[in-house]
Amino acid sequence: MRPLRGLLVVPVALALLGPTTADSRPGPGAGATATADTVATADSFLPLLRTRGEVPAAALLADEKSGTRYAESGPDISRSDHFRAGSVTKTFLATVILQLASERRLSLSDPVERHLPGLVRGAGNDGRALTLRSLLNHTSGLYDFARDTGGTRPVTPVQAVRIALTHPPADRGRYAYSNTDYVLLGLVVTRVTGRSYATEAERRILDPLGLDGTSFPGSRTFLPSPHGRAYGTDGSDVTDLDPRVAGAAGELVTTLADLNRFYSALLSGELLPPRWRREMLDTRAAHGSYGLGLIPARLPCGVTVWGHNGRIPGSYVRTAATVDGRHVLTFRVNTTAMADPDLEPALLAAEFCPRTYWNEQAPNGDPGQQHSFE
Repeated sequence: MRPLRGLLVVPVALALLGPTTADSRPGPGAGATATADTVATADSFLPLLRTRGEVPAAALLADEKSGTRYAESGPDISRSDHFRAGSVTKTFLATVILQLASERRLSLSDPVERHLPGLVRGAGNDGRALTLRSLLNHTSGLYDFARDTGGTRPVTPVQAVRIALTHPPADRGRYAYSNTDYVLLGLVVTRVTGRSYATEAERRILDPLGLDGTSFPGSRTFLPSPHGRAYGTDGSDVTDLDPRVAGAAGELVTTLADLNRFYSALLSGELLPPRWRREMLDTRAAHGSYGLGLIPARLPCGVTVWGHNGRIPGSYVRTAATVDGRHVLTFRVNTTAMADPDLEPALLAAEFCPRTYWNEQAPNGDPGQQHSFE
């Protein structure tokens, strides 16, 4: 349930960035010598996710003007799989909050106390001094309850908040990622609408967009069919999991295609009026680290992509898209984390940096040329 903290440095030989097909399935030895005609894409990184990243299997789905591209590497993973998406849930919940703001049913400047009276009190925490905006952009200073539960112990929303309130707050107004923020936002949606955040998200997002593979499982421990297996960092099978370990901060179950459709619709303006879409992209309060339920990533070629990542036992997923939503990529692995996190920013750069960037970086297609992704 932790976000990508920025783009780290990793050297990647262009020999690993090979051409792809509309439905490529590269094996562990995949790769091709880069030439001036080779377009760097993320597909050839999938075998690296298995070797250097030490994941059992990986898959990605990309949608752009030229069409849809799918790739996979490893056993027991497929394009139609349902999987747990962890903190990607936050973008869905933030969208619901911003829709309610556009309807004037709440204001982002509302104190948390107005909607959840008396709940946020203790150890120096005070809901009267926190706004809904500070929850959305993680500047509330509230302690992350998942640090104490390890992201493995199921808790109710109120229990999660109470765990957080046994700790003093961090500096208010400073960006500090906290799952507690979004658990509170889930409670706010219920207080404002009289319905759960899951019901509101289904009514406002899933049904209009036809996201039939996406659900909020509540306490349901099993995944819908079809699905593969999910593995913890110790190799244990954690496919069956109580989603209350994350709740409103990360319970979502979805598919590659549904995530691409959602982020494309969100960034292209289908789900929010222009003013509120701009609000979602505003990262100033978090000093460029976070918007309102969205994470920006600036790539070495100067392109900034928007989306979110999600980590929950047995699953890691990342969606990134151009700001207009016309080019979107989701990749996933069927374990909790990659051994080499530097692969993620390199994969995003391979997908979203243009052909001209790669040609300039590797004159004459020199496959030995290496690059730093910063």
